[in-house]
Amino acid sequence: MTKMHMLLLPLFFTFLNLSQSQPHSDAPPSSTVCIIGAGIGGSSVAHFIRKYSPDITPTTKIQVFERNSIVGGRIATVTIAGETFEAGASILHPKNLHAVTYTKLLNLKVKEPGSDSLSLGIWDGNKFVFKTIEISSNIALIDKLLKLPFIENLVSLVNSGLMFVRYGFSLFKMQNFVKDAVDRFRKYYEETSSRPIFETVDEMLKWSGLFNLTTRTLQDELVDAGLSPLLINELVTVITRINYGQSVYMSGLGGAVSLAGSGGGLWSIEGGNFQMAAGLINRSEVALHLQEEIKSVADLGDYYELNSTKGNSYICDVAVVATPLDELNIQFIPPISIPERKLQHTHATFVRGLLNPVYFGLKAAAKIPDLVATLEDPKLPFTSISVLKEHNEEESTYKIFSRQPMTDILLDSIFSVRKETIRINWAAYPQYHAPEIFAPFILDGRHLYYVNAFENAASTMEISAVAAENIARLILSRYFGK
Repeated sequence: MTKMHMLLLPLFFTFLNLSQSQPHSDAPPSSTVCIIGAGIGGSSVAHFIRKYSPDITPTTKIQVFERNSIVGGRIATVTIAGETFEAGASILHPKNLHAVTYTKLLNLKVKEPGSDSLSLGIWDGNKFVFKTIEISSNIALIDKLLKLPFIENLVSLVNSGLMFVRYGFSLFKMQNFVKDAVDRFRKYYEETSSRPIFETVDEMLKWSGLFNLTTRTLQDELVDAGLSPLLINELVTVITRINYGQSVYMSGLGGAVSLAGSGGGLWSIEGGNFQMAAGLINRSEVALHLQEEIKSVADLGDYYELNSTKGNSYICDVAVVATPLDELNIQFIPPISIPERKLQHTHATFVRGLLNPVYFGLKAAAKIPDLVATLEDPKLPFTSISVLKEHNEEESTYKIFSRQPMTDILLDSIFSVRKETIRINWAAYPQYHAPEIFAPFILDGRHLYYVNAFENAASTMEISAVAAENIARLILSRYFGK
């Protein structure tokens, strides 16, 4: 548990003691909305219910149930050598309007994007098939001069030239493909007076013009867009592997979102992105139930009964599932029907130490690129290795993504020095297969809702917020008549 988490827990438990509802004896006199999951999806549902209908605030209770000891869901941090790093969902796009709004609303501090001069190497298991350049010096004064903006801009320009020499005009075609998808996605930010409330994911995607991207693979979409096989097999593959742990044969919309997550201007929240979820919950007048997992949801006619692993029962007029159901064992009475979906597990391994140059066929650790990305080859044991923080010449903090756990034996071959290791197994996002089939937003035809139905289109913090906003509008229109 990080220091930031330790600081926040007393605040959460104080809030919990003040606002937590007691287990029921009779149906509550006022409307109650129950939300299962305190990640960005669940916290956004609570936020938008309050935002869009402030007049119901005095009479409507919102209860949020979280099985973990802290909010955030798949947004979390780790602390290594006194530094806090994102362990889960880590980047935000400059056009993520909800995240930008949350940051301003909650008075959070933006962590500026990293330097564009960070070096990239594409590794095929034997050699680097492509590398950008990075200039540095062991002499502190010279190294400081090399970090001057105009020098970094020059290096960035040279690297752009290297990219163009290898991949040609396909780079611009890829940029246009991503821009078109982002522009269509931005329709979800239009004024609510002109934007429909969507009862199905298909309807929501067709309205924005994104649905067809979920019916074909990214590979097919990019071939039709005129991208070269070299760009698809190398750079695009590297990006989809890092961002979704999957190949270019994933469905097209998820692939487009993955490519958008490799552009410039990416940012995060200083101290951890999970603060968005924490802040939204704190200001939305909710009763927060930490470390209370819901094991069953029963439709009793006029209301729902939620039963938790603590033996408590709660009565709710509206129930919202804001966590992926794919690996949970919640019993629904009567049973619900959703398409079978497997989650892609990404193993995030954090290491404080020093990479072994011999593993990469190099003579010095300084020659290893800041980001080592790999091609699609089942024999390769990791997806990527990136430098998070260089502490000194003999020690850095690295993040490794892999599809399988990184064993100690493997890590000891990749690293010449390993002082600290943290492993996290994330059920990170769906496995994407075209054509995608979507679960319903409304699970039972009444007032049981599913935020993560939209996640089969693509999975990011912003997409969770967009889906949550639509769920909040559905609740307000269908239950409250707003």
